[in-house]
Amino acid sequence: MFEPKYTISNKLINNIKRIAGLTAELNNQKFSGIILLELEKNAREISSFSSTSIEGNPLPLTEVKKILKLKPNNIRDSEREVLNYNQALLKLNSLTAINFKLSLILDIQKTITKSLIADYASGKIRQEPVFVNDPRKGETIYLPPDHQDVKPLLNHLIKYVQQNKTKVDPLILAGIFHKQFVIIHPFLDGNGRTARLATKVLLAGMGLNTFNLFSFENYYNKNVSKYFQKVGAFGNYYDIYENIDFTEWLEYFADGIIDELLRVQKELKTFAITPDKTLKPYHRKLLNYIEKHGFITDKEYGKLTERAKATRSLDFRKLIEMDLIERIGKGKSTYYKLKQ
Repeated sequence: MFEPKYTISNKLINNIKRIAGLTAELNNQKFSGIILLELEKNAREISSFSSTSIEGNPLPLTEVKKILKLKPNNIRDSEREVLNYNQALLKLNSLTAINFKLSLILDIQKTITKSLIADYASGKIRQEPVFVNDPRKGETIYLPPDHQDVKPLLNHLIKYVQQNKTKVDPLILAGIFHKQFVIIHPFLDGNGRTARLATKVLLAGMGLNTFNLFSFENYYNKNVSKYFQKVGAFGNYYDIYENIDFTEWLEYFADGIIDELLRVQKELKTFAITPDKTLKPYHRKLLNYIEKHGFITDKEYGKLTERAKATRSLDFRKLIEMDLIERIGKGKSTYYKLKQ
């Protein structure tokens, strides 16, 4: 059975206290659905960029935002990686309740590797040995467990998470899962991206809707070498697994959560101010109507305001260009809903 070795250091305690304070501050603030929707979209863009960038994807953030907005049909593998990661975020975000089990992890890996690797390896635990290289030196630095041991190790890790949800701080639990998952290295490809997405699911247990607004991958992408050094292992798994200490990684992991919570806090303040400055009262009335009813037609918008049809069209166009709403249908069947 998996029993991680770690110490509740003073730094870790202080980090957890600070995270609890930042979380409470954010939970006590009230923001409109429009602001939260925009922040969620930004978080998905940053997450999709950062998590794939960590693995070597060359696309800059500006290009990632463009791809996620346009969703082109003819795409390169680098673009597909970004779209797949965003799709995994959307799928997990749409689940009202998440049962953290092996099938969820397999589905995450299958989603992010779709059309990028062979079918036999997509959504499947590896059935062959793998090794981890240092990309800078081209040398093997870690030999993960043998493939026949992977599924038992993964099941032990998942069982540990399930049994300790009410016993271990969710931050520590998420951090332990993240590192041990990387150590097990259960897939031929997509281990890092899967680890980060599954960790986000666990972080939702912090009490803040971190999954929607949170992009902790951004912190790792600022210093990828440091991230690999902290999260990975070195040597042969069977020689080191009994002596792996999670303490240093947990401290670093908590540093990243604080960094991201501060970013979210700053972004929320910005979004809280910006809409009032850029949107007119009739724009906000339109958006509030969609929030309440799910959609709006031009005819319904005409009943809300005294604006002429031509100016109503300009209003819809402005909100579409701001990525706040999208147009559905044509002609008399046209209606508008919030942009997902």
